[in-house]
Amino acid sequence: MNYQIFRKRDQANGSFDGGKIIENKPIGFPHEGGLLKPYSNLFYWAHAWSDHGGLIDVHPHQGFEIMSFVIKGTIEHYDNKNNHWIQLHEGDAQIIRAGNGITHAERFLPGSHIFQIWVDPDLAKTLQHPASYNDYPAKSFPLNKVNGHEEKLYNGEGAPLKMEAPGLYFKELNLEPGSYNLDVEEGTSHANYLIEGRLKLDDEELATDDFFQAIAGSYEFETTEATRIFQVIAPKALSYRTYAQIQGISGQ
Repeated sequence: MNYQIFRKRDQANGSFDGGKIIENKPIGFPHEGGLLKPYSNLFYWAHAWSDHGGLIDVHPHQGFEIMSFVIKGTIEHYDNKNNHWIQLHEGDAQIIRAGNGITHAERFLPGSHIFQIWVDPDLAKTLQHPASYNDYPAKSFPLNKVNGHEEKLYNGEGAPLKMEAPGLYFKELNLEPGSYNLDVEEGTSHANYLIEGRLKLDDEELATDDFFQAIAGSYEFETTEATRIFQVIAPKALSYRTYAQIQGISGQ
């Protein structure tokens, strides 16, 4: 078997603002449980949403690159560099290069969903850099037809999002009902999160919020309805030790 499945019940979870914001976490913080631990230069991955709106109040970050992908609705972002609130809408993305320190806050408008992903770009270097960030509108990301499905590219291959962490690629796959075969490039792994829809992987049925990691070769699956997948391609080998490795909490 060249893949491992992490169903929603296998993942970590959390909340903010008295439960107004809920989180489902393919990769949570070490104390939160969840079967999948940080691996490669992926440190943290949360699907966060709010049905009625909520606030994650001002808090600090250092070193990591923190990306927010708006899956549905609208969020607002504040940080001490801009010193005002900025809106991000469905399909938009943002990267915070936390560097030597930044504080920020996030406000969820009702019905909003995001992925927030932290990656380790080699903290030994980035902790010495000044913090910076970029917002990217949905229309800036290229859409391509690949092997019978549509791919939205967030970085690489002409996509605009720029980051320091090496070897990571972020995509959204939109698939009609049918059969698909995807190849895992040598030296990488594929992480696939079902934003919506259903698919069948061998004899396993996966639904919204389920997650699977493909680690070698190729994998085949069948979608039984229109399906939306967020995919992260990560390198298996890095030229530096990650924070998770140094702390002894890495899964690889």
